[in-house]
Amino acid sequence: MTRIAALLVAAMLAGCASVPTPPVATAPQPKQLYQMTPQEADGYIAQMQQSEPDLRKRIAAIGRRNIGQPYMLNLLGEYPYELHDTLPMFSLTQSDCVVFAEHTYAMALSRNWKEFFWMLQRIRYKDGVVGVATRNHYTEQDWNINNGWLLTDATRELAGDFVASYPLHVDRQRFLKTRHNTEVSMPVQDSTEYYIPKERVAEVLDKLRDGDFVNIISTRDGGYWASHVGLVVTAADGKRMFLNSAEPKVREESFDQFLARTAEREARNAAEGKNGQKLAGFKFLRLNDTIIAPPALPQPRP
Repeated sequence: MTRIAALLVAAMLAGCASVPTPPVATAPQPKQLYQMTPQEADGYIAQMQQSEPDLRKRIAAIGRRNIGQPYMLNLLGEYPYELHDTLPMFSLTQSDCVVFAEHTYAMALSRNWKEFFWMLQRIRYKDGVVGVATRNHYTEQDWNINNGWLLTDATRELAGDFVASYPLHVDRQRFLKTRHNTEVSMPVQDSTEYYIPKERVAEVLDKLRDGDFVNIISTRDGGYWASHVGLVVTAADGKRMFLNSAEPKVREESFDQFLARTAEREARNAAEGKNGQKLAGFKFLRLNDTIIAPPALPQPRP
């Protein structure tokens, strides 16, 4: 090779080496539900109805699309329909445990935003009648019973001989007066509630299915109540997982992880001398095979 040819080759190589490598185009990450506007959520709801015909899988997919949603307790009300507070009737940006479950079920059962908003009120209120007095405040005696068209309590069937129970006393009239400054005449209600002790829950997990409803039963000073709720979803390996909204955000965890996290909190409370609630067990509600939302009762007129 002559000297001139060698210089030309060197220049060509140097020129090639100096050309920057173009960046690899990456597809934008899809938004989570809590990052969507209502208009975007409307399109997402419609798309899910088309792409996932199986209701159970649709519930799991929609719930998972909200993983990471920030947690805020008691964030919904009846405003502007009622003025006892200024809390809105829906939220995409935040959730507590009940709001997360209600929004997930309502979206999975709907084809668009209008249906979702109607379904949300049908789930959230007794007979779909909006009002603080008709809201399903108590999980066991209100939410579970009034949504019997959607889910059926399967706890006793799942537990068999090792089912446990507790008495529940509900005074809605006192609750509404003290918590919501609302005067209404309502009778006191007593019931017997059933749950699976936390030590035996592993024996029933493989019987659960996507979309089943979880009630966490807690105890303190001899009293028992449903303190937290969430959804059952199935991992790729078939393991049953707990999808729930809890401080600081929506998460998917195994039931073992939930038990460990709860035990750590109880140990921390004990070390600090706090009389905190303790985990007693679980109540499970099975998603009905046939779901027909009953029509809402007429909204009372002033």
